[in-house]
Amino acid sequence: MFPQSCCLKKSNVKRWTTLFDAVVFSTDPAATAAAIRHFWRMPMEQLSTEGLRASYEAALRHSDPLTDRISTDQFSHRYPENPGWAVGPFTRDESLTFRPQGQWEDPTRIGWTSSSVFNPSLIVEGDALHMFYRASPRKESTASRIGLATYTAGNGWSDSSANPIVFPTTDDELLSCEDPKVYRTDDGYVLFYNGIWHAAGSAEAEEFPSPGYPITSLGCDIKVATSTDLVHWEKRGLAVPYEISRLWAKGAVIPRDLNGRAIRIGGEYLMYLSEGCGGRSFVGRSQDLVSWSFAEQPYLDLSALGGTLLEVSCAVTDHGDTGSIVLDFFYRDASGEFAAAQALYDIDAPFTQRALNRGGSLSWGGLVRYDGSILFAQGWDAPSGVREMYLYREALA
Repeated sequence: MFPQSCCLKKSNVKRWTTLFDAVVFSTDPAATAAAIRHFWRMPMEQLSTEGLRASYEAALRHSDPLTDRISTDQFSHRYPENPGWAVGPFTRDESLTFRPQGQWEDPTRIGWTSSSVFNPSLIVEGDALHMFYRASPRKESTASRIGLATYTAGNGWSDSSANPIVFPTTDDELLSCEDPKVYRTDDGYVLFYNGIWHAAGSAEAEEFPSPGYPITSLGCDIKVATSTDLVHWEKRGLAVPYEISRLWAKGAVIPRDLNGRAIRIGGEYLMYLSEGCGGRSFVGRSQDLVSWSFAEQPYLDLSALGGTLLEVSCAVTDHGDTGSIVLDFFYRDASGEFAAAQALYDIDAPFTQRALNRGGSLSWGGLVRYDGSILFAQGWDAPSGVREMYLYREALA
């Protein structure tokens, strides 16, 4: 049960405890200073029952005619050209359509329900296909939660009884937990997701101004969590610091194979950031997928296509040419219409673009190989108010 609004909430207690430990027990002055800076930069709006309920009620009023008319087929069903390295095109596999049954128990006790599921991430484990997905009160609204469903041949889909497996529990998630990207490692699993919060008028907005971020009233953080069983997740905090995100970052795209395993390149993991970051292009580097350092690094040139990058959706490392990476991304073309495309890189030169091709999956959480072909999932095609997730298979030549 979440507490009512009060002066000292559990999340604030945790912040003070973390700061105390860093100051008293740390032997590293730099780490202590970083902990102090991080403490004061955390958004302080209270995660109260009232705040959560207000977020939910606002989401129920959300309407976006643009996303209501977006069809995955317009990006993925046919490519004008189809070089051997490109992934796709794709056609819907009706036998794999996911339809969640009933509503989840609401741990925040505000009466939360969902009417739309979309933006999933897939991982394969043996004969099981696991899907993490965003559930929202309205299509593309905030007040989202993250759920897990599993498919096996002969049994179909089963929604986890633990859902929601990720929901707002910290102040910088007050407005939403959304858009999961899950990666397998040798030690377990790492989940990146977006935490949404009110940025307008905050101390963070004053310290990290960003005229270029998409919605100036909101903050969008890339957050990270870890698990050993895909069900129980330990939240580990910010993956991208505010110095880099400028209070808005999306992406967390890490090269991975077609089972969902994150792949090291040059001995380290790479993260392509795209939307946000003050309009600058950054790449992160990490040894454990949890702690990251970032540097500005251009990696995508759309001039041959025309248009403006919106967001990179995924990176595939073992399709087509041996030793290649394919980035799948979403952009606005020269005519102002939404479009998808893919870019090709050598795995030993992951920022040197070799080729571009219009047409892509918009698989925000990655592509997988399952039952002999490559799959992605997306719920954008579902009519408003219909909770369905559609899976698409790569069309055979």
